[in-house]
Amino acid sequence: MNEFSAPAPVPPQRLLASSSESTGNPQGQINGLPATNALPRPAAKLNDNRKTGNPRGAFLLPRESFSAVYSSEEKEALNKLVTFVDPEPKVSPWSRPPGDFSEVEALFTGWDSPRLDPSLLALFPSLRIVFHAGGSVKFLATDRMWERGIRLTSAARANAVPVAEYTIAHIILSLKQVFQNTKAARDARRFVRNDATMPTCYGSVVGIISAGLIGRMVAERLRTLDVRVLCHDPFLSANDAQALGVEACSLDELFARSDVVTCHTPLLPETTHLVRERHFASMKPGATFINTARGAIVHEPEMIAVLKRRSDFFAILDVTDPEPPLVNSPLFDLPNVMLTPHISGSVGPECRRMGRMMVDEVRRFFANEPLHGEILRENLPKLA
Repeated sequence: MNEFSAPAPVPPQRLLASSSESTGNPQGQINGLPATNALPRPAAKLNDNRKTGNPRGAFLLPRESFSAVYSSEEKEALNKLVTFVDPEPKVSPWSRPPGDFSEVEALFTGWDSPRLDPSLLALFPSLRIVFHAGGSVKFLATDRMWERGIRLTSAARANAVPVAEYTIAHIILSLKQVFQNTKAARDARRFVRNDATMPTCYGSVVGIISAGLIGRMVAERLRTLDVRVLCHDPFLSANDAQALGVEACSLDELFARSDVVTCHTPLLPETTHLVRERHFASMKPGATFINTARGAIVHEPEMIAVLKRRSDFFAILDVTDPEPPLVNSPLFDLPNVMLTPHISGSVGPECRRMGRMMVDEVRRFFANEPLHGEILRENLPKLA
């Protein structure tokens, strides 16, 4: 999934980039959707035999995760490609005799699936591949899985699409200072506008932290605007930067030069509290910071300190640390902060895009074609 490989050994902050940040979900929710026990019946009954000659598969995910990503259309498509030993999704397969899974070649996982530890994998001696209808796979993958040569593909690329769309929308609104102007009009009860301080979408500078899946999608979409794009990514080569249409720079330079900075780096030990007070303090008057990655990438108290003393600086936060913020958090009160409840990732019908991607990956895998979302063991440490 990552476009770049890190040299060994990896120094501090070298694992910043070239991976998509997780667009994971608040604890106790499925991508922001309330848990439900209702499971729509498949449009067509899933097969219980090998008459079709299809490879055998099994679902290993909670019912609510299954319902969120697989519509009747996707389930029907899967039924034509795979013979499932059990059409009912579950967190654990132990309710059936172990022998039932001896011929399973494809395992279908998702949010809140169990870790593929040795004891679980022992039930699937014929397993060749795991299709994960979600983003992050760090909670799922194990050394035993890699040792057995089991391949893994995820829907992170599909889950990245709504994050990029959310980001682009807020970049455009930020460059027009829509949120500041809305508040000013409401407070004054008349239209208030300051054209001199408005960056606009012509000739302004947008900074992207990390050129992973989402960062690249954002950069590609920014080509429709007349803006200059900076990118901080330790793995971004000069050739890759040129191909992407961005200017590579340091993190300090990115903040100092940008009218809008958008964060898309994974949360790793090396990126925890990566963004500090000096970065925010160096931003231009009227600048905006957008975070859809992870709250802990930012040193939140230091960001709040700058927001308190600089009313011109604006922050759009889809993620916080902790998440959600504590009830007494200043983030709820600051007029130059917009909070959204982790909605940038797949929500509602958008989740079906991930199910569709997994259907397409099944077709590709059993046709011996390259997979679009395959996760390689050597890239896993750099992923969210």
